Amino acid sequence: MYQLTQKSLLLRMGIAMATITTFAFISMVSSVIIAELTQGVASAINQAGTLRMQSYRIASALAQEHGADVDHEAAIHATDKLVDEFEARLVDARLVSVLSKNPKNRLNATYQHIAQQWHEKIKPLLLKPEHNNLSPTSPHPEGNLISQQNRRTRYLAIVDLFVADIDRMVKLLEENVESKIRLLRLIQISSLFLTLIVVFLTMYLMNSRVLVPLRDLLACAKGARRGDFSIRTRHTENDDELGQLGCAFNVMAEDLSKKYSDLEERVRAKTSDLECSNRSLELLYKTTNRLHTATISDTVYTELLRDVEKLLGVGAGTICLAADGGGRAFKLATTRLAAPGERDTCSPPNCAACFGAHNTHTMKFPRKNSESLHVISTPIRDQNQQYGVLLTEIPPNRKLEEWQMRSLEAVAHHIGIAINITRRATESRRLALLEERGVIARELHDSLAQSLSYLKIQVARLNAALSRPDSEQTASPIISELREGISRAYRQLRELLTTFRLKIDGPGLSAALEETVEEFRGRSGIAIMLDNQLGGCQLNANEEIHVLHIIREALANVTRHSRAKQAQVSIRYDNDTGQVTIRIDDNGIGINEEAERLDHYGLAIMNERASGLGGVIQVSRCPEGGTRVNLVFTPHHPHYLKDIEKKSA
Repeated sequence: MYQLTQKSLLLRMGIAMATITTFAFISMVSSVIIAELTQGVASAINQAGTLRMQSYRIASALAQEHGADVDHEAAIHATDKLVDEFEARLVDARLVSVLSKNPKNRLNATYQHIAQQWHEKIKPLLLKPEHNNLSPTSPHPEGNLISQQNRRTRYLAIVDLFVADIDRMVKLLEENVESKIRLLRLIQISSLFLTLIVVFLTMYLMNSRVLVPLRDLLACAKGARRGDFSIRTRHTENDDELGQLGCAFNVMAEDLSKKYSDLEERVRAKTSDLECSNRSLELLYKTTNRLHTATISDTVYTELLRDVEKLLGVGAGTICLAADGGGRAFKLATTRLAAPGERDTCSPPNCAACFGAHNTHTMKFPRKNSESLHVISTPIRDQNQQYGVLLTEIPPNRKLEEWQMRSLEAVAHHIGIAINITRRATESRRLALLEERGVIARELHDSLAQSLSYLKIQVARLNAALSRPDSEQTASPIISELREGISRAYRQLRELLTTFRLKIDGPGLSAALEETVEEFRGRSGIAIMLDNQLGGCQLNANEEIHVLHIIREALANVTRHSRAKQAQVSIRYDNDTGQVTIRIDDNGIGINEEAERLDHYGLAIMNERASGLGGVIQVSRCPEGGTRVNLVFTPHHPHYLKDIEKKSA
């Protein structure tokens, strides 16, 4: 951690800024200190310069004392004043303040020497005797010998040396100031140079340790934003913040690359799963479309096997169905073509191996080459009944996946459903055919067969009558009955043909009733009215056929026997009881026993159809005259349309 702290970019930047600040502070502090130290030096130099000038002024004053026209007392007084001024300048604070307290200092020594020269040699020489504490009668030889002329001569003799000492002191002052200025210049130049060095080092550090790694990191970040997670930053050797950031970025890029690769792999897997699902759904769609929208045939099953090959990526297929008697099965359809000289999968036949334990299993058939033919057998079943197997070849070195197995089982199940539906439809058609044949036989027996039996009896009577002597009188009524019976039989035949051709198409029962009423109205000339009040009651197909036949039979009786001018057909549905009431009324002569005897089979047919509806039919005379046929039954699904309306709501 300490090493990391030592190599921190922030620490380095801080040290650099602190160093630059320190150098600037040293430069400013040194300037202040030097300025403080040199403060007053100029005044001191100036003051020292005045000492030199003052020395020469004293010399000039001494020279003026011996002039002829000069007041000697005034001249001496001026000289004394100049001496006092020199004394004052010598001890002036402006000069003394710049002196060092160190007695060994050259400037201090020079000043002390000048002061000593002044006090010991020059000042005593310039002052009057009374100022020098010398009297004219003093025993001192020098004091006695001093005179004005001698004072001037001696002063002029030493003044040059004294001024030279003053010049040396001024020079020392100047040198002292210059040394301090040189020191200040040195400090500032050094600070500036060191500051520039630190600045350049900082700029180099910023470029090499900050800008270059940042540009590299930025380029890596842009690459990562484009999805290129293979890019790596090179600046990871340094232990500073950007080095750590580079290492973290490389680790992050590595993790993102792995996660991105994992996501791509998962996306590929999901895409593959979706593709498999789409292929499976497409296969199921084509299977259901082929099996439920087209007429089932060998061609349909062959095309279905080709769809399985194409969409599941498997080999040729075969559909085998079990024979009704058990044992061997037969091929319904196949897309496999055996190679020349190669045995088929059914050579020799082994249906028990293909059917197996009635579950999906794999079989292996040896071939001439080293590889064997692998075939997967999928049972074709529906409602726990197996009809056959779907045999599918597996390409060499391939293994079917789970979705392919499920798709094969789904296709086999749909084939089983189609076979079951086909067999049920065939059985239903066979039963319908048998039922229709029974209806036709019953209709023929109850109508045309009865008429033919009646005619046969009349022919036997006619044959017996012709053998008698009075055959002409006896045979004539019989022949009339034969003629009437033949006409009735022909009429019944036509009605039977019309009945057998009857069907209810598109518009339904209401339109069929309208057509029936219009037909009998046009054929008989009777004003037949229809009052249909079924409303929301929906009859099934069988009920509609029976109702239509009963109404036709009743109208046929009206046109043949009633001699009516008007008739009415009314149909009503009672919501409370759920019953349908059908009533056919006419204003004819009414039903009689003879008619019932002659046409008993028509009433019997209506009674039989009413029983098929689960209802009751009654034929009776109307109170106001005519005949009434009344049928009451309960439909199986009377509220069908109402249920649809409720669901829609």
